[in-house]
Amino acid sequence: MKQTSHATRTVLSTAVALGCSSQLMAAESGFIEDATATLQARNYYFSRDYSDIVGANQQSKAEEWAQGFIFNARSGYTQGPIGLGVDVIGLLGIKLDSGPDRTNTGLLPVHSDGRAADEYSRLEGTLKLRYSKTELRVGELQPNLPVLVFSDIRLLPPSYQGASITSGEINGLTLQGGHLSSTHLRNEAGDEKMQAMLSYVPQRQASSDAFNYGGGDYVFNDKRTTVSAWYGQLEDIYNQRFLGLKHSQPMGAWTLGANLGYFDAKEDGKDLLGNIDNQAFYSLLSAKRGGHTFYIGYQGIYGESAFPRVFANISPLGNEVPTYEFASTDERSWQARYDYDFAALGVPGLTSTVRYITGNNVDTGKGFEGKDRERDLDLGYVVQSGTFKGLGVRVRNAMARSNYRSDIDENRLIFSYTWTLL
Repeated sequence: MKQTSHATRTVLSTAVALGCSSQLMAAESGFIEDATATLQARNYYFSRDYSDIVGANQQSKAEEWAQGFIFNARSGYTQGPIGLGVDVIGLLGIKLDSGPDRTNTGLLPVHSDGRAADEYSRLEGTLKLRYSKTELRVGELQPNLPVLVFSDIRLLPPSYQGASITSGEINGLTLQGGHLSSTHLRNEAGDEKMQAMLSYVPQRQASSDAFNYGGGDYVFNDKRTTVSAWYGQLEDIYNQRFLGLKHSQPMGAWTLGANLGYFDAKEDGKDLLGNIDNQAFYSLLSAKRGGHTFYIGYQGIYGESAFPRVFANISPLGNEVPTYEFASTDERSWQARYDYDFAALGVPGLTSTVRYITGNNVDTGKGFEGKDRERDLDLGYVVQSGTFKGLGVRVRNAMARSNYRSDIDENRLIFSYTWTLL
């Protein structure tokens, strides 16, 4: 197991000191009374066939199977004007099946010899302080922001190391800011400097020492409308601004929804990746009635660069989906999607999604227009009662085709179950 960092040892030592205080041990303090602890088991099979890749020196398939465990313990807060608390997260990933010619699924670390690690693990903590409706967190963080989305899409979730502050002092308005100094990638045990991606291409030639962010969300209109404004900076690589609008409107038996967003990004500081010029607009409109939800979306990428993000994150772009991002330079894309919740037919816990996206107008830099398309099928079920109540099963099949990047046929099978320990 990876040794805990100095920051983590400090946090855990603080927890012990707080826990040993007789005053804090009192149930009415909230430090113990409001504590929670869960353990999630996640069994993950992931397969990608790159159907258009041939040749002895090119990997034509990524296929692995792994078992993950995610432990989360969260204390309450001590009494007094400033409440103190501690959170701890523990992660363990275990290889069940892999091979040197099938690695790089994002489930497991890969050694220098090309083989996947048998296991990897991490134990870290966060010190939290609360005053009124404002909270400061220092240590292991998992922010979920338009400029840095929480990308829990593989065996274990990623995290960052740094400090963040969240304030809800004004009714309906949530403000956040933070400074992150390193990252723990989804398939690694250690901390790394942060890198960027332009659309789907990792930019490994440059690393940043910090990601800084600030912004807020304002909810009004009986909580049916949210407006957002955010700023993110991957130091010396790029900075990015975001404006967003979400709205939900009941109309008889229907509920109509809109999710709109606009990004604007440019190079930052030392310009370690050179000039970056990107603007991105997305819209995802929905109509829900009973168990049916219909979506239609449009996304446009503008400027001289592809959409930038922190490696290896997803983004809130409306047409970003499991396999392709539709975020290449100058790309325009359309989405049609249909969700059905089988609770409407008396089968609660069973849900399905079918989605199709097509994109074109990509500036490939190779003298031809890039085009791509993707079809996704998702089926999920959570057992509602009996011995296996709470067990979740999810099946995903995706087919993605392009004339400028690799074609992909993808399958995922995920089992998950969470025990409440406290």
